[in-house]
Amino acid sequence: MFPLAATALSLAFPALTLFAAAKDATSFRIPNWISLALAVLFPAAALAVGMPITDIGLHLAIGTAALVLGMVMFALRWLGGGDAKLMAAAALWLGWPALMTFLAGAALAGGVLAVLLLALRSPGLRLVALRGPPWMSKLAEPGEGVPYGVAIAAGVLAAFPLSPFGLGSWSL
Repeated sequence: MFPLAATALSLAFPALTLFAAAKDATSFRIPNWISLALAVLFPAAALAVGMPITDIGLHLAIGTAALVLGMVMFALRWLGGGDAKLMAAAALWLGWPALMTFLAGAALAGGVLAVLLLALRSPGLRLVALRGPPWMSKLAEPGEGVPYGVAIAAGVLAAFPLSPFGLGSWSL
């Protein structure tokens, strides 16, 4: 175990996920480099926290299953492509059993986000949003999608403490 490396690499996961959420909220896009960086950083982080090889394999299987599920959801037009890739990267890092908390947290946050966007897109609030920055106007646009990266990030933050990378999982 490498405490300083474990700290830096572990905190990269929620930091990059929050950055993806901010990009999605402001542009309705999650850059591919974020999901790719998460996938590339995972093995180093896993080794730094002393994760057994069998657990690394399980995390890889969960991430792969999440990617396949995300691709199906993308094909059905339930999620954007960036959302599907971010969901898979998050599942890779979280593994089992934190995955259940992640999925529940993301689903709950997605519902709250949808209600908030419906309110923002109502005639009264939309006029207020149109006076804000361009990204706020786009969020308030009726018929626009939902920046689900925000909900994914909420699910990650809910599940992160339960994962092998959670701050209570290793010591400095």
